[in-house]
Amino acid sequence: MMDEIEGGVLAQIPPAALTLTLTRSTIKMQHSGTWSVDKVNPVDDLVICLTGEGRYLIGGEDRTLRPGEAMLIPRDTRFVGFNPGTVPYTGIAQHFMLEIHGKHDLLAQMALRPKVRLSRWEVFAPLVRQFYQTAPPSSLTLAQHHAFMLLLIAYIDDAFIAWRDQRAFLPNRPDQIELSVMLAATRIAADPLDDSIAEAVVEDAPYNRDYFLREFQKRVGRTPRKFQEFKRMERAMHYLESGASVGQTAAEVGYADPYYFSRMFKRIMGLSPRAHMQKVRQSRDGSLLHMDELAQIEALRGGTG
Repeated sequence: MMDEIEGGVLAQIPPAALTLTLTRSTIKMQHSGTWSVDKVNPVDDLVICLTGEGRYLIGGEDRTLRPGEAMLIPRDTRFVGFNPGTVPYTGIAQHFMLEIHGKHDLLAQMALRPKVRLSRWEVFAPLVRQFYQTAPPSSLTLAQHHAFMLLLIAYIDDAFIAWRDQRAFLPNRPDQIELSVMLAATRIAADPLDDSIAEAVVEDAPYNRDYFLREFQKRVGRTPRKFQEFKRMERAMHYLESGASVGQTAAEVGYADPYYFSRMFKRIMGLSPRAHMQKVRQSRDGSLLHMDELAQIEALRGGTG
């Protein structure tokens, strides 16, 4: 389910740390001009519009949801909704909880735009329609969980503004440090070309500096600055694999000297940019398939025992 997170806002949070709970069957909205609602849900509610439009009053804010748009109604928030037109308002609404370590509300750690137009709507529209058409009216399925996680990730990636200031959360639980480290690593992974990001996440952590640095290295395996360099080189790998030259790649990831970039790449990734591309080409043209299994393993390990 979680492979789709790769590269997104949730990229550095271990999949096993996340728990998605759908708290009721999917609401398949098909609302005429006479529809209205006034309620409070004890859980979060993601609403996606397919046709028509829905108008909502949430916390004193007036929002209109149109086709291709998604909206989060936070838990314990009163909302009023109605169909302002004559065209049927259709879409899906899903009540859910997204928790980390089964204890923390992950969305509460984020500043999110309450409503967005899904940037890849042409990709997600068929999924939403299928979700609308096939979701059982009174049960939950594994397929529903998978499809909804895709939609929720799409909303989060488009709506994400920033992680909230961790100093606002009292670090009085044993697992709070793990959450703080994961959020810091996620911030670094999202913007590894920002020279100040490693220092910023340390300054923003609600802990003593030396303690947080030790805990970060213990959990991530690198200091924040070395983790940033690793994520920078991962981005460089993507440029190289997309056809950029070593010089172009160096410039893209912030190195003025391609020779120095190559040395740093080899030091961090274990092989030079050209050796990396040679291995990628071997994999792409199938030359590894001509070896027996042990030889393939040896080649992928770079010849080490």
